[in-house]
Amino acid sequence: MENTPLYTALRRFAAQNPLRMHMPGHKGKPLPAPELAGLASIDFTELPPTGNLFDGGGAIGEAEELWAKVFQMDSCLFLTGGSTQGVLAALTLACPPGSGLLLDRGCHRSAFHAMALLDLKPVYLPRPWLAEGAVTGPISPDEVEKQLLAHPEIKAVCITSPTYYGVLSDIPALAAVIHRHGGVLVVDGAHGAHLPFLGLDHYSAADLAVVSAHKTLPAPGQSALLLAGGRFSQADLRRAGAIYGSSSPSYPMMAALDLCRAHMLEEGAAAYQKTAEEVAALRRDFPALTARHAPLDPTRLTLLSPRGFDTQERLEGLGVWPEMADGGHVVLIPTCADGAEDFARLRQALEQVELGPCPAFPPPPPLPEG
Repeated sequence: MENTPLYTALRRFAAQNPLRMHMPGHKGKPLPAPELAGLASIDFTELPPTGNLFDGGGAIGEAEELWAKVFQMDSCLFLTGGSTQGVLAALTLACPPGSGLLLDRGCHRSAFHAMALLDLKPVYLPRPWLAEGAVTGPISPDEVEKQLLAHPEIKAVCITSPTYYGVLSDIPALAAVIHRHGGVLVVDGAHGAHLPFLGLDHYSAADLAVVSAHKTLPAPGQSALLLAGGRFSQADLRRAGAIYGSSSPSYPMMAALDLCRAHMLEEGAAAYQKTAEEVAALRRDFPALTARHAPLDPTRLTLLSPRGFDTQERLEGLGVWPEMADGGHVVLIPTCADGAEDFARLRQALEQVELGPCPAFPPPPPLPEG
């Protein structure tokens, strides 16, 4: 693969056979497991040839800039603590301690942890209840406008898009409303790292966005990205990211992010288009959330089932392990790593389980006060 500045720099330095009188303790020798052995050679610490994540620049900075271009944003920070690290850092940048925050009720727990750490005062945004699909729908720009008018002291908004079920909100429309009120839009896009490779410019209107490469791209667990528009600099991202990230970030994980981007641009995007086609066919042939229910991630397969947990257990018995289930849904995450044989196997399993309309779930309970 071409244009992998960090991976190339690490390999070049390892090829010099340096005497490693520094961390990590394996000193570049094979790790004691065949599956991990090859990683040690590029697993370094902060040195002049390898760079420092939280100093900026160098090969790491070059690799981050390439990712920012993919998302049509101004800057990027590599995260080795998952989207949890990114959400904590983003809200630290967006919200002065003790301030208010307008947030999606369905946010990840990291957003609630940030509120506790920063003493933020939440106002919760309702999502419309989509009874036919038994899921919550997109965040309404009109509702955001209403809440910002009612709470003019709030200058930061945090939403989740896509949701775990694949529902997308209209980020440009939300950003326009929020910016009109002088606010900052933070998007937890943990499940949407693949969207640019499907031709969807979903995040560039946001001020800060967090995506988990490891959730939907060929990247190792915990690898993620914090992205920013022009309102926040790369130095801002490093400052906030360093608060919540290890001072010894994993070089193999960062190299994997570098390689992941190059792979996706060279061949992964075409594979993802095929995945979207396979998912569209499965949505036609099996009860599932579709675009008639809500705007959806083209590759998230949320099956409808009258007994979701039982269906999950049955699929597991057939050797198919879903991401999650609830009383009326089973959520699957197809990616570019799934080929024709994988989809054939999935289809064969789905033909053997009970799918159909969700139970008549009531909408979520009323929003908590203050």
